[in-house]
Amino acid sequence: MAATNEAGHPLPYDTYREAIARETRRFAEAVQDADPASAVPSCPGWTLADLTRHVGALQRWFATLLTRLVQEPPRSREVELGLPADPQDYPGWVAAGEPAVAAVLRATDPDAAMWTWGEDPHARFWARRMLFETLVHRVDAERAVGRAADLDPVLAADGVDEFLVNLPHAGLFAPGVTKLRGNGEILAFHSTDTAEEWRVRLDPDGFRPVPHTDEAATAAVRAAAADLLLLLYGRRSYGEPAYEVSGQSTVLDNWFAHTGF
Repeated sequence: MAATNEAGHPLPYDTYREAIARETRRFAEAVQDADPASAVPSCPGWTLADLTRHVGALQRWFATLLTRLVQEPPRSREVELGLPADPQDYPGWVAAGEPAVAAVLRATDPDAAMWTWGEDPHARFWARRMLFETLVHRVDAERAVGRAADLDPVLAADGVDEFLVNLPHAGLFAPGVTKLRGNGEILAFHSTDTAEEWRVRLDPDGFRPVPHTDEAATAAVRAAAADLLLLLYGRRSYGEPAYEVSGQSTVLDNWFAHTGF
């Protein structure tokens, strides 16, 4: 079930395919002339070299999964990366991998059944996931090198939806989400520029997206879609001026204490 996103997300498959190519190029451009040893403030403990290697490796891994249309969880994440020896060459390596990723995405039937860790058991899941991994890390890179980072509101809203729909399934690599509990509280995220709202209910046995109702939310955050996306990914704090917060802050604190990945 999608979160309460009235725009009918997810977006068309070709939108993801084209956006992945665009975001990959933007990422590579951002890090091209930067010192690979520079810190990435939004990814504590990582350098630009770490971030660049992560983006390139993850794209190649996702492309491998799509090529094989795997039907069960892979036992290994080993894949031939062709990683350059010199971190200075990592940006070119990421850019050089984009055509192969694009070819895999073009050749893949988005409706093909395959294993995923999230809600949607089809190939399109990985295209959507790849986009937002790349997009958020592009923002990380641009901010690390002092560039302004803009996000398309429609893509950002879809990223909010993708995050909230799949988060209940993310315990495989984000164990904190398995401990996120509540007593029936409703947490709402409202996008002020796309007029969309997503609601999540926290129960004693877990949490899940729920449809919009007239019931008042226990806590709510209103902001532009891009700001909501970065908030959910832990790149911003709800105490910043960009966010209009209402209701019980303890509900928000509980949410963000368990949802980082």
